[in-house]
Amino acid sequence: MRKLLALAIILVFGALKLPAERSLALEHKQPRLGDPALSPDLREKIGQLGFVAALSGFRAVLADFLFIQAHVAWERTEWGRVLFLFRQVTTLQPHVPLFWDTAAWHMAWNASAAAINDPSQPRLALRVKAQREYFALGKDFLERGIKNNPTNPKLYESMAMLYRDKYNDHARASEFYRKAADCPGAPSYDKRFSAYELSYCEGWEPQAYLQLRRLYDEGERERLPTLIKRLKYLEAKLNVPKDQRIPDSEPLKR
Repeated sequence: MRKLLALAIILVFGALKLPAERSLALEHKQPRLGDPALSPDLREKIGQLGFVAALSGFRAVLADFLFIQAHVAWERTEWGRVLFLFRQVTTLQPHVPLFWDTAAWHMAWNASAAAINDPSQPRLALRVKAQREYFALGKDFLERGIKNNPTNPKLYESMAMLYRDKYNDHARASEFYRKAADCPGAPSYDKRFSAYELSYCEGWEPQAYLQLRRLYDEGERERLPTLIKRLKYLEAKLNVPKDQRIPDSEPLKR
């Protein structure tokens, strides 16, 4: 029975960490900067054992191990431990965008949702306060991630989504989608999403219209349903002359 129980524990832990390991495998295929220098305060941040491992050249291995531990802590909704582990992971490997992005996602989306729906806290004001604190933690991870990886479009995209979904700040969302679009190898949709977000900003409709119309004029590839919908909305709001508008019969691509 003991052997069966031990085997069961190993299998369950393995199942829990598989998604994290897949993410790590993909991340390790990406080019990255070299390991940063060991700073004097690293020992305090990651502990004596972690510092010895980093000093011995096992920084990446330790970071991967802690990343998997953070994944298990997330499965158990141990938010304090998730935060603690990701602070260590990002300290060890600041040039791995996946670590910053995942940390921000856990804080700003998962932990914040758990906080606002916490059944053990009857006071709404305190739940909202906790939720906002997790938003801020997610934002902090992304800010520091961008500082360490300034040409990675994914981190700018995540910051844009944070401003859009958590702060309802379309202007900042547009700004960060634009910054993502300026990164080497950025997806083509970043430029489009930047214009979408700008179209929701009061007072910025003329600029948003010009950007969307420019994308529309690039050809069929850009004429997606949301672009056409937002463009027609702006044409009506800005009283664009009828002969300058896109056709009313413009089909919506599916």
